[in-house]
Amino acid sequence: MIQRGEERVPLAASALALALSTTWLVAGLVHEWAHPVLGWLPLPVASLLAGYACWAVARRADLDASTRRFWLSLTVACGLFTAGIIANAADATAGPAPSQRVGPITLVFYLGVLVQIMWALLRLPSWQRSRSDWLRFGIDACVVLITVAAFGWRFSLRDHELWVEQTGSLGAMLAIGLLVGLSMITFMKVAFAGAGQLDRRATWILAVGAAAAGTVGGMSPFLISRPYLSTSLVSVPIATLAIHLAAVSQWRAGATLPRDRRRSRRISVVPYLAVAIADGLLLTTSTANPDETRIMQTVVVALTVLAVTRQIIALRDNNRLMATVESHQAELTRQATTDSLTGVANRAFLEQRTRDLLAEDREFHMVLLDLDDFKIVNDRLGHQVGDHLIIETSHRLTALVGPHGTVGRLGGDEFAILLPAAGDPAALLDDLITEVGRPADLAGNLTSPAVSAGVTRSQDGDDPAELLRRADVAMYAAKAAGGNRWQWFDPGMDRAADEAARLAADLRQALHRGQIFALYQPIVDLTTETPVGAEILMRWDHPEHGLIPPDIFIPLAERTGTIIELGRWVLAQACRQSAEWTRHFGAAAPRRISVNVSAHQLADPAFLTTVRDILAETGADPTRLMIEVTETAVLNATSAAHQLDALRELGLRVALDDFGTGHSSLSLLLDVPVDVLKVDKSFVSGDYADQAGAIVVRNLISFTDDFGIDAVAEGVETPAQAARLRTAGYHYAQGYLFGRPMTAAAFEALFTPARAA
Repeated sequence: MIQRGEERVPLAASALALALSTTWLVAGLVHEWAHPVLGWLPLPVASLLAGYACWAVARRADLDASTRRFWLSLTVACGLFTAGIIANAADATAGPAPSQRVGPITLVFYLGVLVQIMWALLRLPSWQRSRSDWLRFGIDACVVLITVAAFGWRFSLRDHELWVEQTGSLGAMLAIGLLVGLSMITFMKVAFAGAGQLDRRATWILAVGAAAAGTVGGMSPFLISRPYLSTSLVSVPIATLAIHLAAVSQWRAGATLPRDRRRSRRISVVPYLAVAIADGLLLTTSTANPDETRIMQTVVVALTVLAVTRQIIALRDNNRLMATVESHQAELTRQATTDSLTGVANRAFLEQRTRDLLAEDREFHMVLLDLDDFKIVNDRLGHQVGDHLIIETSHRLTALVGPHGTVGRLGGDEFAILLPAAGDPAALLDDLITEVGRPADLAGNLTSPAVSAGVTRSQDGDDPAELLRRADVAMYAAKAAGGNRWQWFDPGMDRAADEAARLAADLRQALHRGQIFALYQPIVDLTTETPVGAEILMRWDHPEHGLIPPDIFIPLAERTGTIIELGRWVLAQACRQSAEWTRHFGAAAPRRISVNVSAHQLADPAFLTTVRDILAETGADPTRLMIEVTETAVLNATSAAHQLDALRELGLRVALDDFGTGHSSLSLLLDVPVDVLKVDKSFVSGDYADQAGAIVVRNLISFTDDFGIDAVAEGVETPAQAARLRTAGYHYAQGYLFGRPMTAAAFEALFTPARAA
């Protein structure tokens, strides 16, 4: 096997054979050689060297089977070539006098070489091509064949009498014509349709070598006066050197896959070049011979017809391609401007449409809407149901707005609508709230969605971002007002938003500045009305605004993430106070201190570690602590059940706060581990406490008894309410009747007499 670099020696020998043969032929033009056979000696050597190079490539294991088969076929062709060269030399030098005769045995060997190489090329694997591609290739092949035939006839084959006189037959002329014409067509096919893993450079080397050898061979009539010379002395070494160079190129390329050029759309110059060549031949044809003129005219007309036909096919294919491109462009435009889930406009299209309306100075309304509590639907029923809800909402909005506006989805459960400014949109927005809120059957789940919307009117100097901002502010104002409604934007909302931003910045520093403090509201035994525990509550004493209610700063803390730090602080306060009361009162200390925990804390992976660290730091008894969570907090935290299970394993108890006001209260008890239900004050002291609320209160106590859960009634304000709860069977309650939130010292003052009694 040839090692890397060793291929240079035999290749140099092949090149030397060509140089010696060329020198012999050129020198023979001015000097008659006494021993013409010497000029033939390098030729079989060059052929054998080329055959050895092909055989070495054919034995490479890293090449695919079709490529190895091709080079093995070329090895056989080189063997035939060698035999043909020897026969050709015998024809030229074995007679009584040197001649340029080509015998039938020589022709058989040379034609065998040609057939073997073309067959090997045609057996190579082809790329996938369309019918139009093959039609264009057929036309190009005909163009090449006609052009080569016309060129060969014009300069060589028309003097066939000289060929017969020189070589003894028309066989040599036929062989050369076939070599040039068929080799060009074959190599065009390979270049067009592919050749498997055959090296592309090797293919072109073979093509150029065949063309050069045929061209030199066609010059034989010029040597008719020198019978001791033959064009084979140069054409044969050219062919063998081309085979050798191609084998070396394949050897160096190895199994590297050639690039598939089937997607190339470059303009083919073959038909136009062929017509130009034929025109040149026609212009140089002597008018003295009408037959020659008619032949060349026929060639020009045939090539022109083929070129026009090819152009028509190309135009038809281009039209099809343009139609396909336009179709793809339309699809890409649709994808770029349409929401993939719902089919309505996406954010990019809405922003562009808004810019267009503003540029046209057309007044319009921007409506921004968001589904209320959509995360709960996702978490409780799954994202697939959530997607169904978004799709159903988009259908309802599109049907309601119709062609008079543009509905788009900004992302998640957030939609935007562009409405013309003509008329008051209040009626449409009322219908929108009602229509979206209709119950929807989503994959077997009956859901009653709700939506909050904010609306603003376009103004001079607006841009899409400003319009969306104003509508967003109004939408959150609608949510803050309870949701399931729409709200006009008002400049006062911006002021409120600025105030909220300043308040949020102050809240981040409130703990460090000592502005946050804790109060305790008693939880009493209804039988004795004596305190048995307390709920710890945070308060904020702002230096400018005074006491800020928790219903203002707690939501603010949740939105800004400050609730994590505040929650840790209040839990630490509760643990310290519980430990202190245990040291002070011993076994008679308050049984429970309840601590409210938000959804953000339950979703915090470090929350459980925080609880453990605080318990270890303060030495508090975990059995004297109770964690209070709301239904919303549990539903908004996917890991809530796991966190609550872990807290109970630590010894803490869990209470479900504001029970009865959420979405799925009863079903929560099947999934969430709780020890206490805190009945919401709306059932105890609200507007319906004496009617439907009383029924809820009576039934809940039976329900909790069956589940083995304690019940604590919140919001007790009058003795009558306390008496009604006792009659219903409640044991624990809290509310202003028993004490407002107070300091730890005040609670101790209240707890101590009760303990003594």
